Order: sequence, then structure tokens, then C-alpha cells
Amino acid sequence: MCLSIPSKVVKVSDDKTMCTVDTMGVQRDANLMMMDDDDVKIGDYVLLHIGFVMNKIDEDEALSSIETYKEILEVMDEEDRKRAILEDDECKARSQQYVEEIKS
Repeated sequence: MCLSIPSKVVKVSDDKTMCTVDTMGVQRDANLMMMDDDDVKIGDYVLLHIGFVMNKIDEDEALSSIETYKEILEVMDEEDRKRAILEDDECKARSQQYVEEIKS
């Protein structure tokens, strides 16, 4: 299962096809193909699904969701935390495979 956690846009590529987002201190690249041109700017909060930015969200809503996610992490044991991270990596791998299929 892929869980969408609000992420803050910290960089947008010159061609506006990719961005870098920060998710609770972890930065990753995300694809902007699903968004309109110039719709996403540095400082916006977005939701990702399998490596694609799906939509922007309100900053207050984003920060509230992040706090809830932190509370969930606090009650998880170490094995569950590791599993959550691995599932995120699996989602990213599926995203990369999808992008490569589109390009070919």
C-alpha cells in the first residue's frame, strides 16, 4: 500500500516536469506530469502517489496531516516502521518503471 504524506516542494526543474519534495526531512524527486504547467511552485504542499504529484493541498491541512502521521509513527514498533519505509521504496520503484514505460 502506498501512503500519501503531504510533502513540501523545495525545487522545481527548469522544464517544470519534475520537482524535489521534502517529506518529514526526506527529500525525493517527484514527477509533475499530472499537474498543469506552472501549477506547482516552491513552498507548495502536495500529495504524491507512486512518485507523481497528484494535487496541491492547503498548508494548514498539510501540517495537520503530518502531525497525525508523526503520532502514528510514535506508536509503531521498529519492524512496522521498517516495513512502511520498504513499501515506500517499492512504490517509488513502480513509479520509475511506469515513467520508463511511458518514455519508450
